[in-house]
Amino acid sequence: MKLAVFAVGHRQPDWVNAGCSEYLKRLPPEMAARIVEIKPEPRGSKTREQLLAAERTRIEAALAAGTRCVVLDEKGSDLTTLQLARQLELWQVDGRDVSLIIGGADGIDPALKARAAEKIRLSSLTLPHGMARLILCEQLYRAVSVLKNHPYHREG
Repeated sequence: MKLAVFAVGHRQPDWVNAGCSEYLKRLPPEMAARIVEIKPEPRGSKTREQLLAAERTRIEAALAAGTRCVVLDEKGSDLTTLQLARQLELWQVDGRDVSLIIGGADGIDPALKARAAEKIRLSSLTLPHGMARLILCEQLYRAVSVLKNHPYHREG
């Protein structure tokens, strides 16, 4: 199973890219992950719906056929790290690659949310997009470390 983080947004600061790279390179080959940057739609005089639809089109064009789509959404399931680890196990058994989608400044198009197999949330707090990327990458590594009985995660 391969993992991909699809993130709508502009170029991130070097510290975000370095942090994401560090956590992603620690993942085992059977759960290799990458970040795919999706260009946000220029705002101009477009409505929110038009912006989201344009970004949805870009995301869908970048998704591989048959991939499991998981949307990061403020109303998604609030998982603990252990629950995320179990979810990774289930996804691995399913056998499909997994695409985790972080929307742009205006969120994610409702049609893409409806298509998603799961919706998860990182926090009740509003996070900058760079932080969301970094936290997601770290949590993927932490969840894998739980599955591998690696001491990185300490429960309790």
